This record gives sequence, structure tokens and C-alpha cells, in this order.
Amino acid sequence: MEIEQFLNIKEIKDLKVELTRFMMAYKFALDEMNTKINILQDEFNFIHDYNPIEHVKSRLKSPESILKKVNRKDCDFNLASIKENIKDIAGIRITCSFRSDIYEISKMIANQKDVRIVEYKDYIQNPKPNGYQSLHLILEIPIFMSDREELVYLEVQIRTIAMDFWASLEHKIYYKYNKEVPQKMIMELKEAATMAAHLDQKMERLHKEISVIKEENKRKEETSIFSMVNEIPLLESFMEKIGDRK
Repeated sequence: MEIEQFLNIKEIKDLKVELTRFMMAYKFALDEMNTKINILQDEFNFIHDYNPIEHVKSRLKSPESILKKVNRKDCDFNLASIKENIKDIAGIRITCSFRSDIYEISKMIANQKDVRIVEYKDYIQNPKPNGYQSLHLILEIPIFMSDREELVYLEVQIRTIAMDFWASLEHKIYYKYNKEVPQKMIMELKEAATMAAHLDQKMERLHKEISVIKEENKRKEETSIFSMVNEIPLLESFMEKIGDRK
């Protein structure tokens, strides 16, 4: 009996270590991806004088949430199966100013040599039936531990401020009604999603117009500076003639 109890205690300890290492890998994946995003933000701020990223949020699913999803997906209850079947244990949400920023950021992420896009779901071009819009990427990135390299999945959602605002309120409404939302409210939520999409389109158009104006002003400034530089020799010649007269 004592031996059986000892084995059970050892098994529990081993399982705890295994689970800790499993979750730590996802935590490190979030750290790695957040670092990459921070670098892109700093580069845009210092080099391009524009930052397309408004804010970034990251999260790790709780063990309880993972177990619920295991039951819903009816997959085997072991870590290898969980890893292959639940690819959103770690998640990052990037909120942008404009729709064009979404695809620009996704392109920059795809260009990272140690990042592989496993799944690409564009709910902007193809919104969900309820009106939800966002770009979802499932990434695979390497994590370097003290004794091994491990490939870890994480989900990245990229959306505009309007998309994020709608999704946040929709989630709160569904939570309040325990997912039993009245049909009338479902239709109103879909209408609100359409309005948010129209707002994004309008802001995108204004953004492009402002960009064109800025480029024109920049060209004018460069032309003016170039003209001033060309006039320097003439000014020097004029000053020399005045000096000779004296």
C-alpha cells in the first residue's frame, strides 16, 4: 500500500512537472512574439514616423479552459494530442488603426524567417454569419529551452479599432444572456457590424487622402530645398561682385 501511494505521489509530481513545462513553452512563445511585435513598433516609430499598431494584448488559456475545449473537440486527453488539436492555447490580439494596416502587419509577421503560418483565416473578406470581422493567423515558432528546441503554436488576431470594439461588446452581450441572445438583438448586432465595416472603409479612404497630401507636401519641400541649394552659387557670385566694387 505504501509503495502504491509512493508511486501515485511520484506520478502526480511527474505530471505536474510535465504540465508546467507544457504551459511554460506557450508562455515563452508569447514572450518571443511580443518581442517581435515591439521591435516592429519601435522601427515604425523611429524610421517611418508612423505606427500602425494601436495596442497589443496577449493571453494564455487556463487549464480549465483547455479541458473544456478538449471535451468540445473530443480529442485524446494527452499533451501531444492537445498540442496538435488546440492551437490557440497562446494568443495575441493586435489592434490597428486602418484595414490596410492589418494586411501590412500580417505580411511583416510572415516575413519573419523563424515564423511559419500554419492557418490563415480572413474574416474581413469573408465575415462570420454574425458579422464578426478579423484576420486570424495560427503561427508555429521555435522556442529554445535549456535542453531542447520546441515548436509551439500560437494564434494571432489582427483587427481594427472598430472591429475590436464590436467584438468586445458582442462578447459581453452573449455572456450576459448566457449565449441565449434574442433574435432581434442578433440582427441588431449584425447591423452594427455592417456599420463598423462602413466606418472602417471611410476611415481608410480618409487615411489614403491624407497620405497623398503628405507626399505632395514632402515633394514640394524637397523641391524648395533643392532650389535653394542651386541658388547658393549665384548668391556667392553676387556677394563677390559687391565685394569687388568696394
